Amino acid sequence: LQSRRTREAGMAAGLLKKAFPRLCSPSLGAVVPGLSGIQGRLYNSAAAQVQPSADSADAGSDKIFSEPLKHPDFFRLSELFSLKDLFDARVHLGHKRGCRHRLMEPYIFGCRLEQDIIDLDQTMQHLQQALNFTAHVAYRGGVILFVSRSRQFSHLIESTARDCGEYAHTRYWQGGLLTNAPVQYGAGVRLPDLIVFLSTPNNIFQQHVAVRDAAKMNVPTVGIVDSNCNPSLITYPVPGNDDSAAAQELYCKLFKMTITRAKDKRKQMELLYGLSRPEDQRSVPSRLSQD
Repeated sequence: LQSRRTREAGMAAGLLKKAFPRLCSPSLGAVVPGLSGIQGRLYNSAAAQVQPSADSADAGSDKIFSEPLKHPDFFRLSELFSLKDLFDARVHLGHKRGCRHRLMEPYIFGCRLEQDIIDLDQTMQHLQQALNFTAHVAYRGGVILFVSRSRQFSHLIESTARDCGEYAHTRYWQGGLLTNAPVQYGAGVRLPDLIVFLSTPNNIFQQHVAVRDAAKMNVPTVGIVDSNCNPSLITYPVPGNDDSAAAQELYCKLFKMTITRAKDKRKQMELLYGLSRPEDQRSVPSRLSQD
């Protein structure tokens, strides 16, 4: 009986070898331990085919994140604006000389009719760095929060954040939104990866509370700082006018284009390396955009 089973197994293996000659080729490797004959080689071939695909996926993922860091302007943000655009939007106009903050003196070009003039050459450099950092955060799927207390620009800022798929907070800032977030929203809440201040003052004489709270929680910040503002707690300060409508519209347009361009670039890189991005599971407290 045993010899009969052996002959039947040999005949079955021969038929499989004739039907699928590649399955029984020596290039498929050794037999998987615990299995014998063609069955072991079938499992071994499946493992051999899965392993390279996983390695290639990891290599492609590494290239997606490492490639932007090799170029100083990977997203080509320098072509979005020029010095003339800043001048036409009146970004160079500061406050009266008597309202000047002492830490803003390095960014002041001069004074005309008792009004501070901001150096636009420095504004271009700082704005380029701020946009570049914002693009990298958006490229990696980070949460970006726009913050401002200027009531006349609340609708503009909220529309900008909604159009680029991010968040905005233009109302009264309740204490502890960042420093006491686990108690207010529960354990495991995710803080923003970047906060963009389109206006850093809370009122004429006081700085926005979120600037201090973000510095406490090590949340990077980008901020438009006028001549009467304190830039010391802003990670990427951008000296410029934060009061005129033309300047605010320019800032919103630049940040919107930067974030949109970074997200589109991420999709192109994933298609280039044949990867599918997992579903976006970013979680940020909904009250941040509703308060």
